[in-house]
Amino acid sequence: MRALTILAAVVVAVGVACVDSTQGRAGPARATGAEVFQGLGTWMDVYDTALYPKSELVAGKLAARGVGTVWIETSNDGSKTDLVQPAGVGRMVDALHARGISAVAWYLPGHDRTGKDLRRARAMLAFRTPTGGAFDGVALDIESLRTKNVGQRTARMLSLLRTLRGEAGSTPVAAITYPPRAFERHLSWWPAFPWGEVAQQVDAIVPMLYTGGGFKGYDATYGYVARSLRLLRAAVGDDIPVHAAGGVANRMTKEELKAFDDAVLDDGTVTGWSLYDYQTMTPAAWAAMARLGASLG
Repeated sequence: MRALTILAAVVVAVGVACVDSTQGRAGPARATGAEVFQGLGTWMDVYDTALYPKSELVAGKLAARGVGTVWIETSNDGSKTDLVQPAGVGRMVDALHARGISAVAWYLPGHDRTGKDLRRARAMLAFRTPTGGAFDGVALDIESLRTKNVGQRTARMLSLLRTLRGEAGSTPVAAITYPPRAFERHLSWWPAFPWGEVAQQVDAIVPMLYTGGGFKGYDATYGYVARSLRLLRAAVGDDIPVHAAGGVANRMTKEELKAFDDAVLDDGTVTGWSLYDYQTMTPAAWAAMARLGASLG
C-alpha cells in the first residue's frame, strides 16, 4: 500500500512538472487585433534576411527594448518570389511570438501586374510558421509610383486593398502611405490620393515620415512631421489609429530625432511609433523611441 502511495505521488509530481514546463515554454502575451499597430515598433525588409539565422538573439534584444511589434516585409513588386525566404521568416516570427512580440507582414505592390500583387498579398494571410503561427496583422505599402497612369494606379490599389480586407477576416489590416505633406510638395506623385476610401478599408494608417537626409535640423524636421500628421488627421478623421514611422534612423541627428519626437507628442493623436529600420537603429534612435514610449505608452 505504501509503495502504491509513493508511486502515485511520483506520478502527480511528474504531471505537475510537465505542466510547469509547458507553461514555462509558453510565450508572454502579445498584442492582438488592431493593437498590433500601436506602441513601439521596428522594421525589417527583404534585404534583412541575414537576421533570420539569429532570430532568437534578435527577438531577445527587441524584447529588452520594449518593442511590441516587428513589421516584416514578405515581398515587394521586384522580388522573384511571393514570399522571400519563408523558412527564415517563420523562424523569426516564432522567435518574436515566444518573446510576446507581434509580427506584421507588409508587401509593396507595384500596381502594374494585378495577378502578382493579389497573389503576394494573399501569401501574407496564408503564411504559417513551423509551429503553426501566423502573422498578427498585414499591411500594404502603398508607395510605388511605377504605374504612371494615376487613375489606373488608384483603381488597382483600392481593388487590392478591398480584397485583402475582405479576405483577412479577423486579421487587422494597415495601409503604409506617403505622408500628405509629400503629396503637397510633389503634386505629380499621386494627385487626389483617396485618403477616405483607404481609411475605410483599414484598421490603421502608417505614414512613412522620412526626414533623415531630406530635411536638415530641428525646425525643418519638426515642420515636415507636424504638418504631415495634421494633414493626415484632417483627411482620414479622428477615429482611425495612426502609427508614425520616421527614418531613416541612422541618417537623423539627435536634434532631428528630438524634432520627430516633439512633433509626434504635440500632435497628440498618434498611438504607434517607429523608425525605419531595425538594421539602422542607433543608440540615439532607440533613446528617441524610448522617450515616446515614456510619454505615450
